[in-house]
Amino acid sequence: MAYLYETHLHTYGVSKCAISMGSDYIAGYIDKGYSGIIVTDHFFNANCALSRKLPWEEWVNRFYRGYEEAKEAGDRQGLDVFFGWEETFEGCDDYLIYGLDKQWLLEHPEVRSWTRGQQYKAVREAGGCVIQAHPFRQRAYIPRVVLSAGCVDAVEVVNGGHEDFSNDVLAYRYAKKIGKPATAGSDIHDASEIFYGDIFGVYSNKKLNSIADFVDMILNNEVSGLKVDEQRLEYYGTEQVRLPVEIRNKEDKVIGRNWKEYI
Repeated sequence: MAYLYETHLHTYGVSKCAISMGSDYIAGYIDKGYSGIIVTDHFFNANCALSRKLPWEEWVNRFYRGYEEAKEAGDRQGLDVFFGWEETFEGCDDYLIYGLDKQWLLEHPEVRSWTRGQQYKAVREAGGCVIQAHPFRQRAYIPRVVLSAGCVDAVEVVNGGHEDFSNDVLAYRYAKKIGKPATAGSDIHDASEIFYGDIFGVYSNKKLNSIADFVDMILNNEVSGLKVDEQRLEYYGTEQVRLPVEIRNKEDKVIGRNWKEYI
């Protein structure tokens, strides 16, 4: 039996761009056969709805509420709900963090000013993992593409926010080139998309009982499959990167700019 998990989900009131409460998602994902979801609201330097002027403890408690509300509903209805977050650097590149909790956040207010390299080192030391979300996303508000090859454990190669499949194709090729596991997530902001849009996820051969199990699956490269139409990753349209590109190593230093060497 394969178990299906949503890895990338946003809730209203925490993620500025979300329109659905955490509890709104539960019934739909159960209906679609998912075993669980991971709430990954936009973090401090991302598109977060919470004021950066709040005291850190209050900010963390409010941030955690999106997950808590989803988990309360999931516990009632029979869907596992786990916690993560999505952080952004310089308005460019996004990272999904898994395996840490509220207490860890309360103890690490310095997370707000970390570099990509500092984030990766600290998350791994704490037993978590880092996945780069939609690395080839190109939008008017994004100044450049950053491929943080040295500061991630996996690459999100399928993302529900892309109408242009070439973004996913490039991410898929990139993951293979740097030898990292591939994941898929819906990047869902609206629960109605469960029924009227594209939703994605990862399959596991084992039931995940905690977010630590998800981290182990990623670090041990044990994702058993992706929920995605295979044609999406075999798209033969024109793959182009219009934005400037930076390739960064584990020290978060720029080591190249030629994206074609990484696909």
